Amino acid sequence: MAKRALILLEGSKGNGPLYVREAQRLGLHPITLATDPAQYDYLAAEGSEAIRIDTNDLETLIRECSRLRATCDIAGITGFPGFEESLYVTVGKLCRHFNLPGPDPASIERCCDKFVQRQLLAQAGVPMPAYRLAANARDVEGAAAEIGLPVIVKPAVGSGSSGVRLCRTADEVSDHATHLLGGAHVWQPAPRILVEEFAQGPLYSTDTMGKTVIAAGFAEFNRLPHFVPCGSMFPAPLTDDEHARIVEVSLSCLQALGLDWGPTNIEFRWTRRGPVVIEVNPRLPGWTTPRLIELAYGIDLINEHIKLVIGEECDLRARHSRTAAARFLVPDRNGILDRIEGTGLAAAVPGVVDVRFYVAPKTPIVMKGDYRDMIGHVIAVSSSPAQTKAILQRAVDLIGWSITPFPDLDE
Repeated sequence: MAKRALILLEGSKGNGPLYVREAQRLGLHPITLATDPAQYDYLAAEGSEAIRIDTNDLETLIRECSRLRATCDIAGITGFPGFEESLYVTVGKLCRHFNLPGPDPASIERCCDKFVQRQLLAQAGVPMPAYRLAANARDVEGAAAEIGLPVIVKPAVGSGSSGVRLCRTADEVSDHATHLLGGAHVWQPAPRILVEEFAQGPLYSTDTMGKTVIAAGFAEFNRLPHFVPCGSMFPAPLTDDEHARIVEVSLSCLQALGLDWGPTNIEFRWTRRGPVVIEVNPRLPGWTTPRLIELAYGIDLINEHIKLVIGEECDLRARHSRTAAARFLVPDRNGILDRIEGTGLAAAVPGVVDVRFYVAPKTPIVMKGDYRDMIGHVIAVSSSPAQTKAILQRAVDLIGWSITPFPDLDE
């Protein structure tokens, strides 16, 4: 009997190993198609099959999948967008070509362009910050003046808060526009910059599968004017009425964008107007979110997503209710990471379920002002928000590291 294969486009240092292991647990044979499989070290560690291929070339991917079908039964296809969110559009097109369950590529493509996404949400009456699209520095400066400072300036296509900056003055707007247009961002095909009103208030998110809102979480960022994640908690500390409002707006987003299949992550700021939508991501969130949702609700998002991908029925019912939270470890300077200590002590704290560093000693640290600045995390779970926060703080206080600054070449 031919083995049932799950095709994974590219990989993810966060969710990738979880998909490989869960696919294997479900009796599937995961095969990763990647431009550079070597960058995903978990593939070798898990003994998972990988094929080097240009994942930006749809026709080449179709030929490779057709070749694989000669020796195995392709049960499903999915992938990890990362910086190239258009990759998930490719996933949808491959699923359509091979008549497999998958996202609508047109809906994904519209959603990945944040300006088009904003237009569609605005037409549906979804609450959002004021926004403008700009193609050059003069347009960016004009848009900021129209909206009123402070503003958020960011690429219209991108992820992980890369290139996103809070600008409080006209000079900061001009400087960041010059930075983005001067080679700091790869534009395909031409520069498109989104200028938005700075929606001030706590940051929340919802995670959905199909038309079902599964979870609502709370997130924290620091290092303004950049946005670097520093913490996350599920469930979010919301009243019943606040939760109902966020669920209602989430469902409006899904309907407006045609996202009725697969996972979606929606970010909000709770402002004086209530919840306003910051952005809709037509994919499963990365890093610790799937783990936190499993700990808080007993729902394994990755398991349920794979079942959906291979045409099986999902079970999105919560099994229990706990408070799960993550604290991200972020350095405060550039340099060489000399040492890491206290991870064993932190892991031994009751209620801590994971302590992990993404980098090893002697690694150069160069801060980017986005999610790439995180060097590790601690995850804890308990029966209450206060207890979980206390556990996290105790564990984090036991962890230490040192960074030696790079030598000053001017000296």
